[in-house]
Amino acid sequence: MSNVNIKLDFNGQRVLVTAGAAGIGLAIATAFKELGARVFVTDINPESVRTAQESGFAAAISDVSDEVQVRQLAKQVEQELGGLDVLVNNAGIAGPTGPIESLDTNAWKTTFDINVHGQFYCIKYMLELLRQSDRASIINLSSAAGRLGMAGRSPYSASKWAVIGLTKTLAIELGGEGIRVNAICPGAVNGPRIQSVIEAKAAMLKRPIQEVSDLYHAQSSLNELVEAEDIANMAVFLASRMALRINGQAMAVDGNTEKLY
Repeated sequence: MSNVNIKLDFNGQRVLVTAGAAGIGLAIATAFKELGARVFVTDINPESVRTAQESGFAAAISDVSDEVQVRQLAKQVEQELGGLDVLVNNAGIAGPTGPIESLDTNAWKTTFDINVHGQFYCIKYMLELLRQSDRASIINLSSAAGRLGMAGRSPYSASKWAVIGLTKTLAIELGGEGIRVNAICPGAVNGPRIQSVIEAKAAMLKRPIQEVSDLYHAQSSLNELVEAEDIANMAVFLASRMALRINGQAMAVDGNTEKLY
């Protein structure tokens, strides 16, 4: 086995991926599983959870914005995996689109409840398990919108900036215990969610959907959308032995995006 393969070996490692039964989360969960990890995934969609279980994942229905459910999830993870080495806080929503004065207050709060408070709850209640690991890592999903402004998407952008603040603070707070905390900042990721965002943005701007879609593709220097597997590759790297000295970082996987539309 090559040195690289040894460093990407997750045999015996226990991984939790929130919102891991579909989309980016499923790509991340699959990548860890293929490298030997035992993976537990959550989702709010019962059908997605059943499909994940049929695919060999330990899985449970859980809403990360509900503190009581997350506390129960920690017990399920401990029972199923016997501990935890890697927490991937992937759960998140796009939130509403529109000028700030037009936004529904409850929709704003819901965006933060899932994108920020959900990560807080998961870290808070999984920390006891992570402290028992000799290779603990927390990976928080932020966004390119967590380092750039994004007109018409203030709840999403503000929540993803908050994720970066949480990540960098906890990297300092937990680093002395050997628990690394990093964030991933994806660009526009190909899939149903970005299509919904594009449609909402087109409606706000009163411009054709295809025109706005072209802008989203062109905002990357590579002139293409990111794929879910690209995010999974970064998650695996950050949790691996290759990244043992990487802590408190916000890793962009966005094809060099310098402006968000």
